[in-house]
Amino acid sequence: MTGNFGDYQYEIYFQGLGGVLPDLPMTYADLEARAQAALPPGIWSYVAGGAGDELTQRINATAFEKLGLIPRMLRATRDRDLSVDLFGMKLPSPIFMAPVGVIGLCAQDGHGDLATARAAARTGVPMMASTLTVDPLEDVAAEFGDTPGMFQLYTPNDRDLAQSLVRRAEAAGFKAIVVTLDTWVPGWRPRDLSTSNFPQLRSHCLANYFSDPVFRGMLAKTPEEDPKTATLTWVSQFGNPITWDDLAWLRSLTDLPLVLKGICHPDDARRAKDAGVDGLYCSNHGGRQANGGIPAIEHLPEVVAAADGLPVLFDSGIRSGADIVKALALGATAVGIGRPYCYGLALGGVQGIVHVLRAMLAEADLLMAVDGYPAIAELTPNAIRRLN
Repeated sequence: MTGNFGDYQYEIYFQGLGGVLPDLPMTYADLEARAQAALPPGIWSYVAGGAGDELTQRINATAFEKLGLIPRMLRATRDRDLSVDLFGMKLPSPIFMAPVGVIGLCAQDGHGDLATARAAARTGVPMMASTLTVDPLEDVAAEFGDTPGMFQLYTPNDRDLAQSLVRRAEAAGFKAIVVTLDTWVPGWRPRDLSTSNFPQLRSHCLANYFSDPVFRGMLAKTPEEDPKTATLTWVSQFGNPITWDDLAWLRSLTDLPLVLKGICHPDDARRAKDAGVDGLYCSNHGGRQANGGIPAIEHLPEVVAAADGLPVLFDSGIRSGADIVKALALGATAVGIGRPYCYGLALGGVQGIVHVLRAMLAEADLLMAVDGYPAIAELTPNAIRRLN
């Protein structure tokens, strides 16, 4: 993409002069409603649902309504700079696609991981690929083009398997390893329980395991010959309760930047930094894992302060370009998009994801332009007013 991200609106307006109206939604509410109609009930509940009564999931999003950006005038500029530097990568925008373990199943053809990677190539927005994919990580990375990708690791119980997954990610060209800390056991998810649906137990999204030489060495028969046993073996491997004692071992697995996902307490941020990680990821898993009632954005400023210069990634509750800008102002280095791009994929494949990302970036860019913040560096906590 070239020019200002906000120029996307002119494309839409000028297409309208020729009678071409958008076939994809412009608001998150419409996107969500249409995706619900498009996705099978089991997949919809898995993507849209949260833990418990979903209080945390809801307030992750509504917490942004209590944050306002303070307009500054006479600072207008025709050209804005939304680029960021992240782990040595020069990115054209401050967003990335957060890992979604069933993104592969959200596509009409069942290969949503590949579609997401192709959208990354078209937009310059990095994909953080989940360990739980329909297609092997090598095939996903091959679709990135010139856009860097990151690999999210669910750390298996077997250390050799963990090392194999990381080495494969390195060899495939991923630029960072992101270790998720808050999903060593599934949270209580009533929507999934009501449909008795856990996709991985049905052998979905396990391609990275079934294609791994260490994992295959654990089996008497190949996953193709005996998928049931292979799936039960995956069950035995999933759910390593990582502790601080494991951090030195995780650090030893790779020379790539190592990022810890799920950090919400400043003490954890400081300890992780002291242990030699390269970045922190402030997130409560979009409210899918624990229903504690604290929106993730409330944790971000303290985590950023404790990180003391380390990059801090953020997700949970991002629904609009305005949310992106507010998270950046509170110190996020880069902001993860989750459910919105899933819904775009469900409705329009690669083009659906591209539309969602471009629309969110356009709103963020135009908000910064109108309110007098021409570059991300000028978005500081002083730009935010907390509303009653």
